[in-house]
This record gives sequence, C-alpha cells and structure tokens, in this order.
Amino acid sequence: MPHPRHRWAAAEALGVDESVLWPEVIRNVVKTGPDREVLAVYPYRSACPKSVWRTLIANARSEITLAGYTNYFLWLEHPNLARVLKRKAEQDCRIRFLLGDPDSEVTRQREEAEAVPLTVSTRIRITLAELDPLREVAGIEARFGDEHIALSVFQFDDEMLVTPPPGQTGRP
Repeated sequence: MPHPRHRWAAAEALGVDESVLWPEVIRNVVKTGPDREVLAVYPYRSACPKSVWRTLIANARSEITLAGYTNYFLWLEHPNLARVLKRKAEQDCRIRFLLGDPDSEVTRQREEAEAVPLTVSTRIRITLAELDPLREVAGIEARFGDEHIALSVFQFDDEMLVTPPPGQTGRP
C-alpha cells in the first residue's frame, strides 16, 4: 500500500478518486456494515467507564431515557445524579425512567433465579426512593414495564448505551 501522499499524487495525476485505485483504504478508514455507528463495545454494562456515563449525561440537552430494569447502579456510581437530573430538567431536557415493577411476577421470578440478598425489587425500590424527591419536577417521569428485564437501553439525545440480553453479547 503506497504512503498516503503518494496515493493522493497518483490519484491526482490520473484524475481519479483515491478510492478507485485503492478501495481497501476507504474500507480501512471508514467503517462499513451494520455496526458502522457503534463507537465502542464493552463485554458488560459495568465495564463501561463511569466517565462515559458522566459525559453522556452531562452533554445531553433534549432527552435522557434510562430504561434499565432497576437502574440501581446509577445512584451508586453517580452520587449527585438527582441534582444533575433536576438541573437538566429545569433546562428543558426530558428525562424518562422505565423500571421493572417491583411487585410483578416477572420481578419475582428474576429474584428467584438470581437468589441474591439484594433483590431485584429492593434495587427497584432504591431507585424509586431516589426519584421520589424529583416527583414534582416537570420533565422527569418514571413508568413501570416488565418487557425489558434483560435488555437495558440508555439514550442521551442521539447517543445510546445498550445492554443486550445474556447470551447475546457475542461472548462464548
């Protein structure tokens, strides 16, 4: 593969675009395929650096959607999250939470499968307690849904973090 300045000179001398002579250069520089908008991949949610979360939250201007079943980790990893979200909402950023219903059969079955002392319903209730002081803040809302128990989607304007269901991460 010629050095870039030689490729450019050859393309210019021949009057064609560099990609005509060396299409693999474009494929190596510009990502193609169905994952071309994927910026980073982490093997699991907790492997994503806290700084990525902080940056996404801080930079969101119009919408933040936190659709994790418990969202418990957010309050642990971002101690001033309630204050940040309140300020965002006051600046016209719409903030939505989708949580599992702590009293649903789906949650009960998940607790049975996990069999850990800090239950799924307890983690949901911790998030609800953290959200309680924000209840009257315009632009912040929370709803229950059980369809997303294994899939979490976190949207920050036009960027997302997605946690696929176990077994669908491409890991053996």
